[in-house]
Amino acid sequence: MGAGLDLFAAASAEGAWTVGEVTRRARAVVEAGLPPLWVRGEVSGLKRWQSGHWYFTLRDRTAQLRCVMFAKDNRRLPTAPADGMQVFAFGRPTVWEDKGEFRLTVVELLSTEAGGLWQVAFEKAKAALARDGLLDPARKRPLPAYAQRIAVITSPDGAALRDIVAVVARRWPLAELLVVPTRVQGEGAVAELCAAFKLLGRLRGLDVCIVGRGGGSKEDLWAFNSELVARAVAAASVPVISAIGHETDVTLCDLVADFRAATPSAAAAAATPDQAEVLDDVAHLGNRLGRGLASRVDLAAQRLEQSLDQLSGAVALRLERHRHQLATASGRLDALSPLRILERGYSLARDARGQVLRRVAQFPAGLAFRLRVWDGEVSASVPES
Repeated sequence: MGAGLDLFAAASAEGAWTVGEVTRRARAVVEAGLPPLWVRGEVSGLKRWQSGHWYFTLRDRTAQLRCVMFAKDNRRLPTAPADGMQVFAFGRPTVWEDKGEFRLTVVELLSTEAGGLWQVAFEKAKAALARDGLLDPARKRPLPAYAQRIAVITSPDGAALRDIVAVVARRWPLAELLVVPTRVQGEGAVAELCAAFKLLGRLRGLDVCIVGRGGGSKEDLWAFNSELVARAVAAASVPVISAIGHETDVTLCDLVADFRAATPSAAAAAATPDQAEVLDDVAHLGNRLGRGLASRVDLAAQRLEQSLDQLSGAVALRLERHRHQLATASGRLDALSPLRILERGYSLARDARGQVLRRVAQFPAGLAFRLRVWDGEVSASVPES
């Protein structure tokens, strides 16, 4: 063991060691004899302290080992292991002098299950989102056809933003891009992403939002697997297009977003129409509209001509009907005319004032009067008796 680990050098004159001397020497012996190593076991009794440290036990069928994983090491993990989970722990064996306990100070922790703790945390958060209906396809909102204001939540220094700007400028230069800069990985990324999505509700006239970043490892993309970020995406005030990592990378944000794009460039294409296609559609629509208007004008002219013919026929029929009625009335009036009576041999006597003389008493001797016959008048008088 070497001169530094002389088991008898610390003994007092009485030949007895103090407790502190024993535990201190035991720690030196353990740390010198056991280098950092991997240990496999089942997690039991995990406790999280306010300091952020994890305390738990690793056990198998024959023994158990007390473990600690300090906050500076466990904050890199997506979640704590559940009791009963089989894990690989890498750490430094030691003895805690104050309690005289043999412990393993863990610096790395891996689940033996496929995907490790990352997959465990992913499935746990996914199940919570599913319970609240946030993964239901029916809640997804349609994307606007002609977006005018587009928010982009991403790193201002990343390639994702450059790709989005280039695609939007080419496809739909009328659109206005509003960049909401955030961290996309590492400490603080989750809080900044959640704050960015809350900010969307204060941006007036916003049509759609793109959240994206380039590829990376599972750890690099983990902020987008945060349940908090996924819920912020679901609560966004406008439809959200998610473009996280490569096409094979699927995050919780992808599952919750209204539309998932394989890349940031694809997200920009999904958010905007192609101006060339729009111009073609407008030209085609203009041609259709022109043909439609010409057809309508021709149809209206035909209907007007038909209406004029019908109106002329109706007017002619009405005039003929009135002409017949007038002839009938004229015949009746003519039959009632006094001239018709005179034509049959009757005559009408009038005095000088034009008054009709109807009785014999109205014809005194010497009266001059005029006698109306059928074809004119003659002068007459009553002879003196």
